[in-house]
Amino acid sequence: MKGIVLAGGTGSRLFPLTKVTNKHLLPVGRYPMIYHPIFKLKNAGIREVLIVTGKEHMGDVVNLLGSGRDFEMEFTYRVQDQAGGIAQALGLAEQFVGRENCVVILGDNIFQDEIKRYVADFAVQGGGAKILIKEVPDPQRYGVAELKDGKIVSIEEKPQKPKSNYCVTGIYMYDCQVFNIIKTLRPSGRGELEITDVNNAYIAQNKLTYGILDGWWTDAGTFESLLKANELANGLDLKKAEKNNKFEEMAG
Repeated sequence: MKGIVLAGGTGSRLFPLTKVTNKHLLPVGRYPMIYHPIFKLKNAGIREVLIVTGKEHMGDVVNLLGSGRDFEMEFTYRVQDQAGGIAQALGLAEQFVGRENCVVILGDNIFQDEIKRYVADFAVQGGGAKILIKEVPDPQRYGVAELKDGKIVSIEEKPQKPKSNYCVTGIYMYDCQVFNIIKTLRPSGRGELEITDVNNAYIAQNKLTYGILDGWWTDAGTFESLLKANELANGLDLKKAEKNNKFEEMAG
């Protein structure tokens, strides 16, 4: 199983903080934002991780993370040099993933739960896709899952009238067929390849399952959500989550 952290984008909603750095390097709690998804992947037993980021601050990302040795992991890097959307960024991982399955986390997703059990369930699933969803008070901000008879029957991006309160978080698991699906996509009205279209393609094949996060979850792409992420993360003791926590060492 390969891991992928998508850490691209211009971070325009966090300007001027992102004028000088990638938003995923901003602090969330005691650590840079990008440490959080890396930590979740490591705790799920994933050691090989591809990090996709933009060209503007690629050097800063590499200088922070290096080869992955300090994390007891192996990092590979790819540059997303166009604003092509989440699915386009994921498409850059095709060679890295090969014929394996992959776990994808958006770099600005900060959440409490460990994903090990979901990853294990997906491995047993034997293919297709699995996404994690979370009940939220403002689902119209996100992709919204419509549930029926224990299945997700559709996902609608930022609907004015949501069909449920369950948003699709930025935590996805795919088999290698995801790259064939991405190649069939057409850009949306905003000129991007949408990850919602990828998930709906798996729904059409009856190959998408889901899990529901129990703990707190937030993105950190706006000033309001970044503040919320910091408040939540400050109450999360990462040191207790792993006995040999390299993050604590690097934090000094």
